[in-house]
Amino acid sequence: MRPRRSVLYMPGANERALEKAKTLDADALILDLEDAVAPDSKEEARERVCSAASSGGYGSREVTIRVNGLDTEWHEADLRAAAEAGPDGIVVPKVNSAAEVHTIERALEFTGAPEHTTIWAMIETPVAMLHAEEIAAASARLDVLVMGTNDLAKELHAEFVPGRTPLLGGLSLALLAARATGKTILDGVYNDVSDAEGFEAECLQGRQMGFDGKTLIHPGQLEPCNRVFAPSEDEVAQARKIIDAFEEARAEGRGVVTVDGRMIENLHVDNARRILALSEAITTRQ
Repeated sequence: MRPRRSVLYMPGANERALEKAKTLDADALILDLEDAVAPDSKEEARERVCSAASSGGYGSREVTIRVNGLDTEWHEADLRAAAEAGPDGIVVPKVNSAAEVHTIERALEFTGAPEHTTIWAMIETPVAMLHAEEIAAASARLDVLVMGTNDLAKELHAEFVPGRTPLLGGLSLALLAARATGKTILDGVYNDVSDAEGFEAECLQGRQMGFDGKTLIHPGQLEPCNRVFAPSEDEVAQARKIIDAFEEARAEGRGVVTVDGRMIENLHVDNARRILALSEAITTRQ
């Protein structure tokens, strides 16, 4: 298991930002060639980002490259260069169908991308939400779904409101697709970097919904995001208690297990093991 609590976008045109990312406590980085790069800087940023991704200088952080979309003039060159750089993942914006996933997969195979380079598909349109399961199931190489909530809100003509009520239908569809197909899923960004309280509330909402982590736009968002999406000490202790009680009951041949007055079933044990595995993965990354 790889922790993906905090996934930080870093502008590919900014050499200082790419260097700073080596010191930040992010589980993963998205070195961005799309929105963060002006059209006349695309080629220079591509060379800089691919060099950074292949440098091995980011320690235990997962490193990905976001290429420009399939419908842009830069996509093919971006994908070829990113595949040759061999990052942990290649993030593709506005993936709307299984057919597009197959196109990306074939391109990676043709360019000789290493097997460890996975596809991260951005789900950010109504069409994508309605076909999220097909997209998620399209390829074993597709490992992560990334929510693009800004674009989704734009296409829905929705307002940004606390609690994100206008977006919950789409977010839930994507979550169902991720869990049905065994993929990681990341919540979208929070735009107001000065609103710490609102950001933490949205992190908590995302965790409660079932997201594995959240994409971020500023280093100041890392600490609360890492904290919210990590199991607390109490959760880890309770998970160990549940597993110990279950193992003891099984060894004694007892069919009924209770912890703190609550009946424990296999689903509780599975969840406890997931919590411990995530906690151990976070400790190992650090």
